Amino acid sequence: MLEQLESIHPLLPPIVGILVLLAGAIVVDLIAKRVLVSTVKTIAERSSSAWDDALVTHNVFGRLAQVVPALIVFVGVPFVSGLSEGVVQLIRNVAMGYMVLMLTLALTAMLSAGNTIYSASPAAKDRPLKGFVQVLQIVVWVFGGVMVIAAVLDRSPILLLSGFGAMTAILFLVFKDTILSLVASVQLTAQDMVRVGDWIEMPQFGADGDVVDVQLHTVKVQNWDKTITTIPTHRLITDSFKNWRGMSQAGARRIKRPIFIDVTSIRFQTEAEVDHFTRFALLQDYVESKGQELEGYNKGLTTKVDEEVNRRRLTNVGTFRAYAFNYLKNHPRINTNLTLIVRQLDPGPEGLPLEVYCFTNTTEWAAYEDIQSDIFDHLMAILPEFGLSLYQKPAGSDLANLR
Repeated sequence: MLEQLESIHPLLPPIVGILVLLAGAIVVDLIAKRVLVSTVKTIAERSSSAWDDALVTHNVFGRLAQVVPALIVFVGVPFVSGLSEGVVQLIRNVAMGYMVLMLTLALTAMLSAGNTIYSASPAAKDRPLKGFVQVLQIVVWVFGGVMVIAAVLDRSPILLLSGFGAMTAILFLVFKDTILSLVASVQLTAQDMVRVGDWIEMPQFGADGDVVDVQLHTVKVQNWDKTITTIPTHRLITDSFKNWRGMSQAGARRIKRPIFIDVTSIRFQTEAEVDHFTRFALLQDYVESKGQELEGYNKGLTTKVDEEVNRRRLTNVGTFRAYAFNYLKNHPRINTNLTLIVRQLDPGPEGLPLEVYCFTNTTEWAAYEDIQSDIFDHLMAILPEFGLSLYQKPAGSDLANLR
């Protein structure tokens, strides 16, 4: 048969042999994909474990199956008659390079599958490994590329790797961002600075929301308006940012807001007003204890000059401050185990700021806003009971009324 083909044309035997070899490789490839890969996929779907599903999802078995046809070519090409040794060696080198390439792809896919399996575990939220997996994939690609080049050129990979020493400076320049990101990923993980699910604020990047992904080069933040902000990983080390994880872990969220009181409404209280406030359940103890304290002080006065001026008396703003404190202390949605203060700030052009500083017993955004609004609704509505008024800058209608 070969002699007949050779009598027709000397190149027909090697061409026919190569075509037969390629046909066999294609048939084996189809069998491997349709039988082997399909069987593995069916088994993975029926299995209750998650690791086999991850391997199938990342096509690990499909890439391993592509090694088989290249192996057929590598083994079978020496048996093709009429090919010179140089051509045979070249085809074998290319087949070997292809096999190394498929094994490299399979290994990187296995690393991705391993990260997928780990990401489903509870520990992944505290210690994400995606950045480290990406670094390993880069290392695998570098060594896989060296092995592919070595296989195609039929040279020792050690010889190629020895030449990398002269390329170190170039590699550092090319992979500068990768190296910075690798160092940053190690620091972020070691110091537990950022986790998936953390609420962070980074105004210089317009980021204010939950961390949805931590990768080698980038950290993705889903803002409250559902936009996505991508932050270079190393910028989380070099720049400052706020992480609200402590608030979530404490189960409490801070309220820190002032009420601005018109200073012209601040005055001493009369005896009738003091008696009036004894009817307030939240003020009974305060009025009683404060009254005893003031009475003891006033009895100790030695001067008789203008006793009304020298005597200490209750003020409406002080009584209101005590009322606000007791109101918050007895509020069912305020965490009394944390700091609870109602304090005066420095008076300014907008009046006397009376600041409420406390913590709610929930971190849910909507509930927090409702609690905060209800508290200030009540405090502002009850201000007139104390003879106080809120400060408000003159509006257009105020100026019109003056005319």
